[in-house]
Amino acid sequence: MGLMDLLNQALGGGGAQQFDQVAQQVPGPVLAGGLAQAFRSDQTPAIGNMVGQLFGNSNGAQQAGMLNQIIAALGPAAAGGLAGGALGQFLGPGSSQVTSAQAAQLTPQQVQDMVNQAHQANPGIADELASFYAQHAGLIKTLGGAAMAIALAKMKDHLTDR
Repeated sequence: MGLMDLLNQALGGGGAQQFDQVAQQVPGPVLAGGLAQAFRSDQTPAIGNMVGQLFGNSNGAQQAGMLNQIIAALGPAAAGGLAGGALGQFLGPGSSQVTSAQAAQLTPQQVQDMVNQAHQANPGIADELASFYAQHAGLIKTLGGAAMAIALAKMKDHLTDR
């Protein structure tokens, strides 16, 4: 079965199993682009809600990796001030990364607030976070049907526009 067949099957209600198969076959940038569109869609919850949910379903290394993406995109000073300084408590002078242990101290709600604020300051953060989560595609399934459907539809659009 080809990639387009898998996409059509997944869009027809194939669910998480087909999403896994698509995610394994589609190029990373295409998966990231589909996820970024889901993050921006008015048919899904706000990006902060979705990333907070992904954060809650992630292991410590994934949590730290995602937070470090935000820090890299915004800079340590700006990122440290998000959500009342939730990240700032870990970012001392000259520090530009958080550890898994530090990330584990944050709640999904704090991450939701951080991401919503980061997205307001820099809408391109959606692309950065989508690229990160494209490398951890198994987590994307935890977002639910609407986000997966939008991501799949955008991936299909991208592949058919070639």
